[in-house]
Amino acid sequence: MSAVITVAPTGPIATTSDNPDLPVTPEQIAEQVHEAYELGASVAHLHFRDEQQRPTADPNVARRTVELIQERCPILIQLSTGVGVGVSYEERAALVELRPRMATLNPCTMTFGNIEFNNPPQAVRELAARMKDLGVKPELEIYDTGHLDFCLRMRDEGLLEGPLQFSIVLGVVGGMAATPQNLMLMIDRLPEGCVWQVVAIGRNNLPLTAMALANGGNARAGLEDTLHLRRGELSKGNAPLVSRAVALARDLDRAPAGVAETEKLLQLPS
Repeated sequence: MSAVITVAPTGPIATTSDNPDLPVTPEQIAEQVHEAYELGASVAHLHFRDEQQRPTADPNVARRTVELIQERCPILIQLSTGVGVGVSYEERAALVELRPRMATLNPCTMTFGNIEFNNPPQAVRELAARMKDLGVKPELEIYDTGHLDFCLRMRDEGLLEGPLQFSIVLGVVGGMAATPQNLMLMIDRLPEGCVWQVVAIGRNNLPLTAMALANGGNARAGLEDTLHLRRGELSKGNAPLVSRAVALARDLDRAPAGVAETEKLLQLPS
């Protein structure tokens, strides 16, 4: 069975003061995504930054970044509607109007580190409906068990269509801890026929990614999730982290899925 490898090159929090090889400009992001594609990634999960490296939902920055990526390679684009601190829900949700193949959908408001990650229930339902109208596949980012329950409720309301696609996010302060027990709990509660990956933040990224792949899930790799390749060693860009995820998949007899295969596995709208 193949494995979908997603590269998450930037994220909403770290800056180049945390890791000098973090890509923050459209050109840097596009180049590192291209490198990841050459290594075996078939999906790019994208956040964007302004000139001060702050998270932004500026559609011009997003459009420019996507265009630069598409000039370089055919990797599938997934936009984050989480965006980051200081960006309104309305601005975040407007990114789906760019009509990427995929975008994240965060189902619940929660504590996220030292901030409130605001996802009002009715606004989430409206965004789910809009994504359905536009043919944008939601990737459901679930940080706790109740988030999964809310996603299943939206499915039952007809707002989400199968196969549901989940990211199980572990290790964010305010969400579930990044432990093997929590990962297995979430896997056991997933609905039949869904597609899923683990997003393990920080030091537990490697072992939980290996667990996910061994249990039939997909993998995400990149500087959004961990700045280090190993303890005390910053990753020199996203390529080493993607290479590691690809090697894990191959060692488990799960070849990285190409773009066309990923489209079928995720049943993306055409």
